[in-house]
Amino acid sequence: MPVRRTRHLCAIAAALVLTVTAPAVAGAAEDAPSPRPASALREVLFVGNNWDGTADVIESGGDLARIGRIDVIPDRDERMAEINADPIRWIYFMAIRSGVGEGHDQFVDDMYSTPDGASVVVSRPSFADVVSLDLATGRVNWRFPVSGYRSDHMAVSPDGKRVAVSASTSNTVHVLDIVTGEELGSFKTGDKPHENVFSRDGKHIWNMAIGDVNTALDAPWLDWTKGDRRITVVDATTFKQVKVIDMRDRLDAIGLKDHSDAVRPAAFSPDETKLYFQVSFFNGFFEYDVATDRITRTKTLPKNPATSDDRTTWVNDSRHHGITMKPDGTKLCVAGTMDDYATVVDRATLQQGPLIAVSKPYWATVSGDGKSCVVSESGADRVTAIDFATGEKTVSVPVGDHPQRVRLGQVEAGWSGTSGN
Repeated sequence: MPVRRTRHLCAIAAALVLTVTAPAVAGAAEDAPSPRPASALREVLFVGNNWDGTADVIESGGDLARIGRIDVIPDRDERMAEINADPIRWIYFMAIRSGVGEGHDQFVDDMYSTPDGASVVVSRPSFADVVSLDLATGRVNWRFPVSGYRSDHMAVSPDGKRVAVSASTSNTVHVLDIVTGEELGSFKTGDKPHENVFSRDGKHIWNMAIGDVNTALDAPWLDWTKGDRRITVVDATTFKQVKVIDMRDRLDAIGLKDHSDAVRPAAFSPDETKLYFQVSFFNGFFEYDVATDRITRTKTLPKNPATSDDRTTWVNDSRHHGITMKPDGTKLCVAGTMDDYATVVDRATLQQGPLIAVSKPYWATVSGDGKSCVVSESGADRVTAIDFATGEKTVSVPVGDHPQRVRLGQVEAGWSGTSGN
């Protein structure tokens, strides 16, 4: 069923507040955890349940059985006291709830485990921060308040030592030491930085800024009101800008002037010569050739007849949100968010497989063995695996309220949940 966005006057006012770029807030980290002895590790999937402030830890493949659950807001009372004492922070907190949160607080957007499997690092949009949580005790190791008033998507470096987080209201990406929470650097982006991707060699960070997705100005002729949407590529050591890619000119060049240039989730080919990306309002994706700097192919996926044509009913300008690639580069998996399906697409031919009915899929990732695509069904509170070979669903398991990001990670062998859960 289509998701309708409630539009009260207070929500509109709050959304307008979110368009203001806020001054930077200095990061503050608590004492870092003491190093632990090396131990055997177990590969898992972390599933962030955004609306209830938990993360389910499940098997990385097979039956996706649940291993344990984490409370990602153990400091909720302290954070809420701070917010209630600051009128500006309170306005932003309520704006997130009534706007991008669809009437709910956003407590976990993204998460990655540390290389030793002892902690998990979580971005918490409503609290405008990043925290490291001890997986044995559930306690906060360190906390980094981002600049502005909302944290968003993250990315971890190939060596697992650095994490990049988007601060969406200050148009900034912070890069942190994943163990200590120390800020190693930052860089500026377009409006509302969203997805971050490290290059395979760890030398560059790609950030996709999606603009103002929480306004009702969704008609194609009003696209210019959505802000500065672009890809910013920086050196991952110096954080100096390497290049900026605005897909507007590239889309215009292939006759798609009415398509949004807000790049959403994206996936590189294994050799990083091609980038496959989604944009706002579009039921499909594009192939971009990095060397020639042009869009080489377009894939339009089927529309669900039950999906409303009213673009203002599509959550945060998403039509499709979530794309990943099989490790060998032969298949893509796409989450058709507002069309309530997911499908595997052959990369060579761009032919889609069966349309698997799922409820408001919000993300797609690859299972630990590389054989399946795992999508989060935010509309049904479960995650579902789809076999890359057959394109068919193999298993679905229940998780918490409104699962969004699903990330492959690791925990210590024998771990079955934090001591408080």
